[in-house]
Amino acid sequence: MSASAAEHVVPAPGVPCWVNLMVGDLPAATAFYTAVLGWEFRSSLLGDQFLVASQDGSPVAGIGARRPGLAPASVWTPYFAVRDADVTAARIKERGATLAVGPIALGDGRAGLAADRDGAAFGFWQGPTLAWVYGQAGAAPSRLDLRTRDAAEATAFYAQVFGWAAEPEIAVAHHPDRILVERAGRAVVALRGGAAHTSPEPLLRPRWLVNFAVDDVERAVAAALAAGGSSPGPEEGASRTLRDPDGGLFSLSPRTP
Repeated sequence: MSASAAEHVVPAPGVPCWVNLMVGDLPAATAFYTAVLGWEFRSSLLGDQFLVASQDGSPVAGIGARRPGLAPASVWTPYFAVRDADVTAARIKERGATLAVGPIALGDGRAGLAADRDGAAFGFWQGPTLAWVYGQAGAAPSRLDLRTRDAAEATAFYAQVFGWAAEPEIAVAHHPDRILVERAGRAVVALRGGAAHTSPEPLLRPRWLVNFAVDDVERAVAAALAAGGSSPGPEEGASRTLRDPDGGLFSLSPRTP
């Protein structure tokens, strides 16, 4: 999450501030996402094995080389901005979830990795981040979806961990098929129930799914298939779920004004 100091901002606490993907073959991953989403890549202050993806000059995501010996699966991981990484880590453990890494010093901030009680991996970050334009109008992810066993239970967990009730701009809206977390009136997270721990299909197990908005979904899907990706489905309206050649799942939706 590091680049020049001029590009950094302090993100609003409690909401997504970045997404990372760790891969087994970094050149292959950058070629794939360039073909599908038109991204450009540059080295970060963490070295040439962790790259910052950008589109039209705006930071989008981080993609790094996975260390040998770690789990072979590639997973897009969302990071949430927090005021105090130590407090967040304590809340995670107090609520029966798994604190896998940290908090550790990383560049100008502190980071941690965790998994919620159903196994969905997420990160948290204290400090300045790259100036990230989150939402349909920007190049960064248009939304984050949590597929979980029980959406209401998961919402309560994340609300307690990230202190949503104490943030006046954050609201939780309950809908028949999902729960939306909104900041300043705009949805930033969607939580949906029905995921199953025992499913042989990773897409149906509890997980965070990153969605990117594109001008032409079908063209992007065709580019993904041509570049070695796959479309595991199911389709949800105009959105499409894809798997990159290293196994990383993400989704695409039409860009709206």
